[in-house]
Amino acid sequence: MAEPATGHRAGPHWWPDDTADLLIVGYGPVGQVLANLMARRGRRVVAVERHARPYTMPRAVAFDGEAARILATAGVEDHLASFGEPSGDYMWRNGEGRDLLYIDAAEVHGRNGWPESTSMYQPGLEEALITYGKQLPNLTVLRGYEAVGLTQTGDGAELEVRDGDGVRRRLRGRWVVGCDGANSFVRRTIGSDFDDLGFHHDWLICDLVLHDRRAFVPNNLQICDPVRPRTQVSAGPGHRRWEFMLLPGERREEMDTRETAWRLLGEWCGITPDDGIMERHAVYTFQAATARQWRDGRLLIAGDAAHLMPPFAGQGMSSGFRDVMNLAWKLDLVLDGRSDASLLDSYAEERRAHVQHATGMSVNLGKVICQTDAKAAADRDAVMIAARERKLARPQQSPFQPLTKGLVWRDEKGRRRRGAGDQVPQARVAHRTGTGLFDETVGRGFVFVSLDEPQQVLDTARLAFLESLGAHVVRLLPAGTDPSALPAGSVVDVEGTLGAYLDSVGARGVLVRPDTYVFGAASAAAPAGALVDALRAGLAPALASV
Repeated sequence: MAEPATGHRAGPHWWPDDTADLLIVGYGPVGQVLANLMARRGRRVVAVERHARPYTMPRAVAFDGEAARILATAGVEDHLASFGEPSGDYMWRNGEGRDLLYIDAAEVHGRNGWPESTSMYQPGLEEALITYGKQLPNLTVLRGYEAVGLTQTGDGAELEVRDGDGVRRRLRGRWVVGCDGANSFVRRTIGSDFDDLGFHHDWLICDLVLHDRRAFVPNNLQICDPVRPRTQVSAGPGHRRWEFMLLPGERREEMDTRETAWRLLGEWCGITPDDGIMERHAVYTFQAATARQWRDGRLLIAGDAAHLMPPFAGQGMSSGFRDVMNLAWKLDLVLDGRSDASLLDSYAEERRAHVQHATGMSVNLGKVICQTDAKAAADRDAVMIAARERKLARPQQSPFQPLTKGLVWRDEKGRRRRGAGDQVPQARVAHRTGTGLFDETVGRGFVFVSLDEPQQVLDTARLAFLESLGAHVVRLLPAGTDPSALPAGSVVDVEGTLGAYLDSVGARGVLVRPDTYVFGAASAAAPAGALVDALRAGLAPALASV
């Protein structure tokens, strides 16, 4: 008899004869974040994972500032330092040791209020997400069940799962999201293929737990050496990763051995078994691809099920977190009947554009490091060194992109209005009893933040509509205002961050979506009332006249 599959809880918290609001197939980091986001909203969530226990080895090693902001929303803000640390600097050098490119990631107070890049130990991240999920009474996780059948019904879907003994059972959900990786069962059920960009390379990954906490300078290093492209990066506190590209003619089965891993570490990096314990070695194929279809009726996909990208921009897992942050609030509104299902069409429309940008960045960086032709590498080096020495290098492209499609405020010609689609910066604000980051201080969800008294720019009906969305309506007062004397519903812009942003888009206020992207900005030419009316129509076009 196989070991029984387990859930976060049993008995009355599992609904064998009822329908869950959301079924999640795959319970890795992206599925864990989605489960927490939806369960925190009070939704009944069932997550199905084919592995009986969490995977205990590292895979991803970094996430960006927006991903950190999302993780805070998913309930683990107090634990980020336990498994992560600021990534620090990132240097690219050629085989002769000459510097080609330098990236200095900000450690504090990035756009999202978190370090621009955090190096992390993935098992620690997953433990924190899972532990928080266990506190949510409406989240059930079924481990040791493989999804083997999926059919849509008129008002949801039925998922057939099979345990280790071959016993099958059916689960019902109003919506199903596949967070089940590159070989996604849900994506295959949808019938969606990948658009493959044709960028494939095999790399040997070596994860070590070091015996000491020595400093590496630079902390993260790419060696663009045509003889053997290689990487060394932080993998979270006490952990470090080395990577070696497989060369033409090298076979996976010969390279993916402990002996080969130690040989390459010693030959190229001077690292021996005296320096640490090898936690894991594996050969991975890095590739770049995006699913053609992200939704079919009640079925959706996110994370690696929807896109794959090389690791060189550190955007794979972060992009998956963006996916589910975008999706969660839209699903919540549809489940409540406050929006119709057409709102979910904007999910893939918005996320695909960002993923294509991040994938393009990753591929372009990968083409620099994965060059094994000596002459082409020499030409590359000459161009990059000359640009660096003459300070002609372009500013590094950011993974951040504003929303250009989907649910943002547009003018009569369909063009984005100024500020619409931006990600609102997370400022430090003060209120009567303390100071903190905006999200934690004001609250998450829809936010209308205004330099003016909101009741003076919005009438009772529009304020009631925002209240029906659970929106936070906030007046922003300038730095230097005494927080102890603040009226209710006001905060002080301690460092002037939000005020500077409003000034940059010529606005007196902004209406922010729950994923922290700006729906639209209010100004003299575009009053706040029209802004709220546009949101009402955009959220539920089929319901707007009801």
